[in-house]
Amino acid sequence: MILLAIFAVSCITGNEPETPSDAVSETEPALDKALNTKKLRVLTDYNTVNYYIYRGEPMGYQYELLKAFAKHMNLRLELRIEKDFSTAAEILEKGETDMVALNMTVTGERMRRFDFSDPIIVTRQVLVQALPRNWLQLRTRDEIEKGLVRSSLELAGKKIHVQQGSIFSRRLRTLSDEIGDTIIIVEDARDVEELVGAVASRDIDYTIADEHMAAVFLRNYKNLDIKTAVSFDQKIAWALRKEPDNALQKEINNWLSYYLPSAEGRLLYDKYFSPLIKNRSLSEYHSVTGNRLSPYDEIIKPAAESINWDWRLLASLIYQESEFKPDVRSWAGAFGLMQLMPAVMEQFGIDTTATPEIQVHIGAQYIQYLDRQIPETVTDTLERCKFILASYNAGVGHVLDARRLAVKYNKNPDIWTDNVDFFMRNKSKPAFYNDPVVYYGYVRGEETFQFVEQITERYTHYKNLIAGDAAK
Repeated sequence: MILLAIFAVSCITGNEPETPSDAVSETEPALDKALNTKKLRVLTDYNTVNYYIYRGEPMGYQYELLKAFAKHMNLRLELRIEKDFSTAAEILEKGETDMVALNMTVTGERMRRFDFSDPIIVTRQVLVQALPRNWLQLRTRDEIEKGLVRSSLELAGKKIHVQQGSIFSRRLRTLSDEIGDTIIIVEDARDVEELVGAVASRDIDYTIADEHMAAVFLRNYKNLDIKTAVSFDQKIAWALRKEPDNALQKEINNWLSYYLPSAEGRLLYDKYFSPLIKNRSLSEYHSVTGNRLSPYDEIIKPAAESINWDWRLLASLIYQESEFKPDVRSWAGAFGLMQLMPAVMEQFGIDTTATPEIQVHIGAQYIQYLDRQIPETVTDTLERCKFILASYNAGVGHVLDARRLAVKYNKNPDIWTDNVDFFMRNKSKPAFYNDPVVYYGYVRGEETFQFVEQITERYTHYKNLIAGDAAK
C-alpha cells in the first residue's frame, strides 16, 4: 500500500509546521533525500487523464504510475499540484521536489537543464481544429475535409493558442521558420484540456496537444479533428534535477524497463488510453468536470462544519466506510453511509430507517463524542484527527490503551504518527495486549492503522483536487 503524505493544510484548521525530518539539504542527492524522509515528492497536474477524483476514488495514469513506482521503492508518495511548466522547473531546480511528472516532452534544451527518465509514452504533437459546423449533415469525407488544415504550409497566418510555458510554442516557432511564413502564436494561461474545449466551442480556432492526450479529450468533443501532426515522434518522461551519476534516475529506469511492458503496465495504459474505455469525465462526480465527490456533498458540508472539520475529510471517512452507499450493511451490523454500529445508533436514537442526512448528522455527533474523550494534551489538530479516526474504527478504549503503552515505552502519547500508531498496530500480540497497562485487551490493530492511513491519504487527494468551500 502507498501512504500519500499529508502536507500544507491540516485536516481540521490551520497550517502544520514543517517537521525537522523535512529540512534536508537541497544539495543532497534526490534518492538519498527520498530514502531519508521515506517519501517521494512529485509535482504533477490534474486533468481528465493524469490525476483526478472519480466517484470518490483518486485515479489517473500519471498518478497510478507514480504510485506503483513509490510502492516499488517502499516510499510514501507526496503529490503537489503545479500546472505551470516554468514554476515546476524552478521548484525542481531548487530541490523542493524530487521529480516533475507533467507530460514533459524531452528536448535537447531541457536535457541540458534536467535529467530525464526513460520515456513513459512516445507521442507527437497534433493540431486541434474544429470540423465544419454542419459536419453531421455532410455526406462525404471530402466535404468534411474542406477547410481543414492538412499541411504545415497552411498554418501560415493562422492564430494558434498554446499553453503558456509549454514546448508547443517553440515547435510552432520552428515550424514558422521552416515554412518561411508567420504563424501567430498566443501563449495562453489555460491548460491544454481547457484550450481543446475552447476549440470545440469555437472560442478559438486552433491549439496544439500531444496526440495521446488529444485522443482522450476527443471523447468529449466529437466535433474536433486531430489528424494533422506538427512534429515527429517525441518522448514524454519524468524530469529530475541534474545530478552526477543520478541514482534516482537509474532506479526509475530500471523499474520502467520491466514495469511498462509487463501485463500490469499494459493494463494500466489501456485503462486510460484505450478507445474502448468508459468516458468517466462526463460524470458530475469527476473532479475536473464536475467537482463533486458524491450525491451527498450538500449533506456532508454542514455536518462537517458543525464539528469544525474539513468536509473533504468527513467525505473521505464516509467513502472508506460505505463508498457513499446509504443502505450498505456489514457482517457486524454496521449500517449506512457512516457504518454506525447498532449500539451507536441506539445511543443516538436512530435505526436503519434513518435518511442519509440523519446518518451523516448522527455520525458527526458521534465524532464529536469521540473527540471529547481524547485528552486535551493532544493539541496538534492533524494528530488529534488521527486519534479520532482510530477511535471511530477500534473504539476509544483501545486507543487509550495504545497511549498508555506509548508512555511505558517512552514514546509520545500525544502523537499518533510513529508513536502511538506503533502500539495500536501491535496490540494484536500477546506481549502488548497482556501488558498490565492495557485495559481492553486484544484488537486487530493493523486494521485500525490502515483505516487511518487510507482515510488521510484519500483526504490529501481530495484537498488536491476538490474545492474546499465550507472547509474549516
